[in-house]
Amino acid sequence: MSMRETHLRHGATLAGDGIPLHYADQTREYDHALNQAVILDRSHQGRIRLIGQKRADFLNRMSTNKLVDLNAYEGRPTIFTTDNARIIDRVVVYALDDAFLLVTEPGRASAVAQYLQRHIFFGDDVQITDITEQTAMFGLHGPNADTVATDLAADIPQTEGLLAKPTSISGQDVTLLKNKPLVGGHWQIVCNIDDASAVYDHILEAGKASGLSPAGSLTYNVLRIRAGQPAAPEFANAIPLEIGLYDEVSFNKGCYTGQEIIARMDSRERIARVLVRLQLSEAQAAPLDILSDGQKIGTLTSCAQAPDGIIYGLGVVKSSSDLTGSLSIGEANANVLGYAGTPPPFLQVDTQPSTS
Repeated sequence: MSMRETHLRHGATLAGDGIPLHYADQTREYDHALNQAVILDRSHQGRIRLIGQKRADFLNRMSTNKLVDLNAYEGRPTIFTTDNARIIDRVVVYALDDAFLLVTEPGRASAVAQYLQRHIFFGDDVQITDITEQTAMFGLHGPNADTVATDLAADIPQTEGLLAKPTSISGQDVTLLKNKPLVGGHWQIVCNIDDASAVYDHILEAGKASGLSPAGSLTYNVLRIRAGQPAAPEFANAIPLEIGLYDEVSFNKGCYTGQEIIARMDSRERIARVLVRLQLSEAQAAPLDILSDGQKIGTLTSCAQAPDGIIYGLGVVKSSSDLTGSLSIGEANANVLGYAGTPPPFLQVDTQPSTS
């Protein structure tokens, strides 16, 4: 049975790419995400396999984070940037036995694979394979997600960091990936596309005791924006330090593409923009200007209304702005809830947005 048939059997409404938008009751999906656990089809995120003796050196010189000391079955996020430090894509790199597995943002596998392929030099022992179409990937989110993952693979190492754990589900080989949380725990399960339906149904059945329920991408989008996790709308023309990705940059590993500009911003303790989490009085379609006393101070990049009626947003604003008062965005008023992600530590000294 295909994943499309499987999702329809569980009551999904599908997007054009076959990824579920929702399962009829978004309030239930959201409640399970916040209080129990949900499973989502995230197969539209790219999966790229790198092999070869130079794979760590290659990625280390190509991206922002230090990867040459990545231990077996450890994961680490990193960012590919242009020469002028603008984001190409953010990926999470997992070290497997004899390969690296890269998980990209949705729809970015081909572009990232081609970008990397163009930068393989003579003598680089690196081979790149886009395995997105041959695999499926499911995401677990929520306070009980760790319990569900442990039920699937009891010998998962206890660590705060990201990790990869090869195991077997329903008799099929899979890889469990621990990722940064949006709410509660966050795990991803990668399997062969031919095994996807059996694996998905097995996870749902195994997770019943933990309140596991299917959810769609509309719920995921609310969780992402609520958590302040930047994605494609925030990446546009952005430098990593501006959008809460400070912790995904190494400042002591040496040169990489875009390093000079990023290092200069950090050493001078100066960035022009910063990503903030917002709560709006009415839902607005991004992108839209953010105004303070009638003057534009930034741009709303993402906005979503949760089933409980709370409207969350993300916006890039001038770092020098006063963020303690009410802002206007289209027809809505908005308050800043805080910085998104991990901002540069020096920014904390200059501006403290409201946390109400």
